[in-house]
Amino acid sequence: MKRKNVLLLLSAVLLCGSVTIAQEPVQNIDAKRHPNLRNAQNSIVAASHYIDAAQKDNDWDMQGHAQKAKDLLKQASDELKEAAEISNQAHHK
Repeated sequence: MKRKNVLLLLSAVLLCGSVTIAQEPVQNIDAKRHPNLRNAQNSIVAASHYIDAAQKDNDWDMQGHAQKAKDLLKQASDELKEAAEISNQAHHK
């Protein structure tokens, strides 16, 4: 029984750890088709890098607010990609 509890606890820790690892925003919009969306995405990536630097400068002690901002930047980048894809679909009909 004790072994089962330990395995369950380890599984929960690994699951939580994998969920909290955030991905960085990426540049994945075609600059030729959507130059404005690509420029916006570039700004998001740059902002994420500035937040990384701020976190390091402050010994990662920002009470989670910097990470939340980075998560929102990733979400914004994903939304821009989605907008580009929807536009591509609309113009191929």
